[in-house]
Amino acid sequence: MAWTVDLNSDLGESFGRYVIGQDEEVLKHVTSANIACGFHAGDHNVIRRTVRLAAKKGVGLGAHPGLPDLLGFGRRFIAVETEDVYNMTVYQIGALQAFASLEGKRLQHVKPHGALFNMAGKDGEIARAIAEAVAAVDRELILFGLAGSELVKAGERVGLKVAREVFADRTYQPDGSLTSRTSPEAYIHDPEEAVHRVTRMVKEGKVTALDGTELKVQADTVCVHGDDPKALSFVQRLRRGLEENGIRIQRVSDR
Repeated sequence: MAWTVDLNSDLGESFGRYVIGQDEEVLKHVTSANIACGFHAGDHNVIRRTVRLAAKKGVGLGAHPGLPDLLGFGRRFIAVETEDVYNMTVYQIGALQAFASLEGKRLQHVKPHGALFNMAGKDGEIARAIAEAVAAVDRELILFGLAGSELVKAGERVGLKVAREVFADRTYQPDGSLTSRTSPEAYIHDPEEAVHRVTRMVKEGKVTALDGTELKVQADTVCVHGDDPKALSFVQRLRRGLEENGIRIQRVSDR
């Protein structure tokens, strides 16, 4: 049996003089880039630079819309109306589309960021607002959502192609959600453990939650967070390990 998975990373999250991540190097190892759109991170210069780098390397371009929260890096939960969610998603996709067009490229996907991603995973109305916004802008865009989440279901309901996402560097709760970042058990720091877990998710469709519960997942794309100081070495080892286990790394739009 042949196994294939997309490998994505959240990039373009620097802002002004504030530099975060090793985007140029990480882009050598991933197949899809989720590029911050200026709400939770990024700015006009960073967006253009990141889009240009990703386009040159043949990496799939994705909009990474977040809540308007630069100070909190988009990871703080904010009470938002569904109209806000819809319009801010359209706005941020539009920013990425414009910069992609300058490079003669089209966007491949949309993946919400941080708190917005987590809210859409459980709140059907927020998930619907995001999915409808993506569909209204471009029905060819692929919607990335946590495997088994409300966002994936909403994308399917509006007729979008969805990519079910799993995480290489995060742990899971029994309900299939990600462990809160406030927990000391939220992260997978050992790349060897990450390789083992992701290989199992891709090949067997299973992952073990923190309490030992066996969860069923479908892994279309795997996320590695680009803001981690060890992101480069982590993604290098992950990609090598997956390929050593017979898993092909391929951009999700090419499958």
